[in-house]
Amino acid sequence: MKIDIVTDTFAPDVNGGAMTLGRLTEGLKALGHRLHVTHTGQFANAGETCVQAVPLPGYSEVRVGLPEPFKLRKRWIKRRPDVVYVATESLLGKSAIKAANSLGIPVASGFHTNFHQYMEQYRMGTLQPVAMAYLKRFHQRTACTLAPSQEVVDQLLAEGFENVYLLGRGVDAKLFTPARRCAELRAAWGASEDAPVAMVVGRVAAEKNLELAMQAFDHLRQLVPELQCVVVGDGPLRERLSEKHPWVHFTGVQLGDDLARHYASADVLLFPSETETFGNVVLEGMASGLVTVAYDYAAASLHLKSGNNGISVSKGDVPGFLAAAAQAITMRPDHPVRLAARESAAKVGWDQVVRDFEFRLESITLKKAHQIMLSEKISKRPKLRCRTLILSDIHLGTYDSKANEVVHFLKHIQCEKLILNGDIIDGWALKRGGKWSGRHSRFIRKVLKMMERDDIEVVYLRGNHDDILERFLPLAFGRLHFTKEHIHVTQAGKRYLVVHGDGFDSVSTNHQWVASIGSVGYDFLLMVNRIYNVWRAWRGKEYYSISKQVKAKVKSAVSFVGRYEELLQNLAHHKKCDGIICGHIHTPEDKQVGDIHYLNSGDWVESLTAIIEHTDGRMELVQYHSFIKALLESNSPPADVELVS
Repeated sequence: MKIDIVTDTFAPDVNGGAMTLGRLTEGLKALGHRLHVTHTGQFANAGETCVQAVPLPGYSEVRVGLPEPFKLRKRWIKRRPDVVYVATESLLGKSAIKAANSLGIPVASGFHTNFHQYMEQYRMGTLQPVAMAYLKRFHQRTACTLAPSQEVVDQLLAEGFENVYLLGRGVDAKLFTPARRCAELRAAWGASEDAPVAMVVGRVAAEKNLELAMQAFDHLRQLVPELQCVVVGDGPLRERLSEKHPWVHFTGVQLGDDLARHYASADVLLFPSETETFGNVVLEGMASGLVTVAYDYAAASLHLKSGNNGISVSKGDVPGFLAAAAQAITMRPDHPVRLAARESAAKVGWDQVVRDFEFRLESITLKKAHQIMLSEKISKRPKLRCRTLILSDIHLGTYDSKANEVVHFLKHIQCEKLILNGDIIDGWALKRGGKWSGRHSRFIRKVLKMMERDDIEVVYLRGNHDDILERFLPLAFGRLHFTKEHIHVTQAGKRYLVVHGDGFDSVSTNHQWVASIGSVGYDFLLMVNRIYNVWRAWRGKEYYSISKQVKAKVKSAVSFVGRYEELLQNLAHHKKCDGIICGHIHTPEDKQVGDIHYLNSGDWVESLTAIIEHTDGRMELVQYHSFIKALLESNSPPADVELVS
């Protein structure tokens, strides 16, 4: 398989996640798979790509990847992988999932770190539900989530995660072995041949519960004065802890053979952390022949049998942890517990873990291929056959344009004529620095495809946001017509005047600078709306439109809409039409006023509405979500709905 891995942390970073990914990539390469790793490191080796990242405030050792959707998409279009594995839940990981999903590439994700639990350690406990909601949304967009312990799997399933599977961890028993015990290193710590050494290995950070480790060191020194205490690792708390506990040996980060010598030269490994998803150091300490003292969860729960090959206590039991540490320092290198620790850890290699990882990636790849096969062979999309479709105010070129939704809507429509009633492309926004994205181009491609494949007629009426067309009107290219207004005659013989409607907005026509300021204000309101609805989503509430409520509450806005409709109805009378169809004010409407049928197609920023002329000439205002839902749920489709491959 061709496998792409996206991660914030990778070698030479020193942490459990980077170490695990290193083992997995080496193992997959040994099995013949082709791998590429995108990470946030300072430099890239062969088969790697570096991307932009920023250091975590107050924790410079941790680099957080920035989103790279275009870079990843470009790479995957050119060198399409069979599967993508996203190891970290940063903005980089989120953009990787989005890019892979858009290209139909299966994605697996890893749950390596309990970031939501870290909130408590950094005095942000109230944000835990927010963090968990983000993690849930992140992982639900992947085909499966791989967690390192059964405890984490059960926790995620209880939180509502889906497709969560166990991917354990291993240890290199050839590297981590009691045979690497070094008398010179012990002497450098001031430890005599018979003096015990207690050690902590890991990030020197709040989430590792180092305060309890220091408390245990103090307790043990009172019992055994010649005890030496060692901390291997680095992090934001190192300076403060070393000043407060000058008798503790802080060795900094150790790697490879040096790390293995440090492990083997100690006697007791204290592991007080309460926030691990696994805890690789437990297996490394056991393989090195140490007595490991840990809370009974994660790796300790899986591999440590208290009193047999280590000592574990209930999570959060501080007195029990201190008592276990006191018991551990009495166990010499030839103690049965230490011998059993080595023996049991030596059986937990990486080979089976790599095979399990390979199996999960192959499984989602085969599942995706099966889904594609089924969709190509038997899946049929219901399409509504209609005579005319009228859309307006899509505002391509703005962040809030629902271009994806309108393309999806068009895939379920088979019409003879498409009327685009103004503000399809938002020239004002593009002039202010708006960004044109791939989803906006997809709409243009979809319309052109409909013209070419289905031979439909397209009428594009200029609006105020795409008023640059004014200088070229009228203009025609085959079945594509650009105009300012259009008379549409229905199958029933009724005449409708189709016009964008900005000509009856005195602000748009006489005070364009005011309209431009209003457009900026509306964009700001939409931005606030996005942020507010993210918060509502975290609270489990439905979408809420602030701008619609503002328009509904402001009396002058209501009066403007009423006056606007009245003027347009008068124009319909003047043109000897039975009705009028417009857009512009983003207020969908379908009503009969006297003998004039007034229709407003709304917009594809908030309301997501369109006007359909059915095959019998009947005009209907439809809303995207309810239209698609009704179409898909229809067990016996009406005559004007057909199933097409």
